[in-house]
Amino acid sequence: MGFRKDFVWGAATSAYQIEGAADEGGKGESIWDAFCKEPGRVRDGDSGITACDHLHRMRQDVQLMKELGIRAYRFSVSWPRLLPEGTGRVNEAGAAFYSELIDCLLDAGIEPYLTLYHWDLPLALARRGGWMNSDIVRWFGEYAGLVGERFGSRVSRFFTINEPQCFIGLGYQSGVHAPGERHSVRDTLLMAHHVLMAHGRAVQMLREKAGRDILIGLAPTCGAVYPASESPEDVEAARKVFFSIPEEGRWTWNVSWWSDPVFLGHYPEEGLRRFHDVMPDVQPEDMRLISEPLDFYGQNIYNGWCVRAGEDGTPVEVPRYPGFPRTASDWPVTPEALRWGPRFLWERYHMPLYITENGAACTDVLSLDGQVHDPQRIDFVRRYLRELRRAADDGADIRGYFYWSLLDNFEWHDGYSRRFGLVYVDYRDQRRIPKDSAFWYGDVIRSNGGCL
Repeated sequence: MGFRKDFVWGAATSAYQIEGAADEGGKGESIWDAFCKEPGRVRDGDSGITACDHLHRMRQDVQLMKELGIRAYRFSVSWPRLLPEGTGRVNEAGAAFYSELIDCLLDAGIEPYLTLYHWDLPLALARRGGWMNSDIVRWFGEYAGLVGERFGSRVSRFFTINEPQCFIGLGYQSGVHAPGERHSVRDTLLMAHHVLMAHGRAVQMLREKAGRDILIGLAPTCGAVYPASESPEDVEAARKVFFSIPEEGRWTWNVSWWSDPVFLGHYPEEGLRRFHDVMPDVQPEDMRLISEPLDFYGQNIYNGWCVRAGEDGTPVEVPRYPGFPRTASDWPVTPEALRWGPRFLWERYHMPLYITENGAACTDVLSLDGQVHDPQRIDFVRRYLRELRRAADDGADIRGYFYWSLLDNFEWHDGYSRRFGLVYVDYRDQRRIPKDSAFWYGDVIRSNGGCL
């Protein structure tokens, strides 16, 4: 069958990773601005102060997308660029930038997919407790309402929150990401509950303020588990592990804790048993808010791991062989993740699904001919998209795919050492050079995956 005729082919970015101008145009500080100033936090002392200078080069970047044939663009709004203190006063210069971006996208025939939160919490709100403070549900709702009011007449597709697993797990559990804190399981469970409630409140406010019918989803992430074979026993073993809850040290890294409450209206029983003595006080009205109806499900998937059924049916992880292929970010290359992950998600939640991030970091260099040749990335994406097509053939309702990322950018604590982009960015002068993969991806789009 292949991809549906109206399949959405896009690329994704996030505000802090590309915009730059971190201290310009009335923008307030975010936790990432503060984190990057702390010695030793980010590789090579890098920061997002300039990033890809997208704030000043936005029209060029939109034109580049148009030339490459990209039909949808998933971007995030910087909460502190719109609301410097997180609530209250609106920064009109920031609002004008996003308004112009949206107009440019529409003029170029590119559908905007707006993400509310991609990790750049206003520092002013962090100082008031951030995700530990239950008031953040109201703060995030105010922000979402402003976005809906200002942009809802032109943007019809929204994601509330990107990868809560990462910004709670890495920001507040391991401390690798901003704000660089290490909290107890009790605290991170409370933060997670507030994240999900904030998501629900954002859904309400977006719908209320947009002034028309809009479509809303969530964009969590996962390491997708895939079976060693298509035997019913192996498939069931992989499904079981995919929706299981890890031990306390890595509890945030799972699917069901974040998605069951949203789509099924309750936390998973396994997690409730494990964390019963450190759970926040969850009220029925909390769960009603969290499970506000959505229109689609976004999932970020980069890799996964293989599981088989043991002799007694217990899931057993299949070890990777020596020399297993890896990307430049040392992530395993596991195309099967993009078949079985979406398939399992569809079977559990029955929500139309977008792959909101997928891609590979490669050791890209500017060659003597002035071009960037990245056959590894082309091979990676081709393998993954073939598996995504199999998921669609299996019956999963796959609506679209967003490559991460449009541009090489600031990769969080790795700074500028990782290049995920379809477009090479020379950070010395901000030149944009489309890689071979960008032109190849344009062929994929024009053929609706037929050239895979």
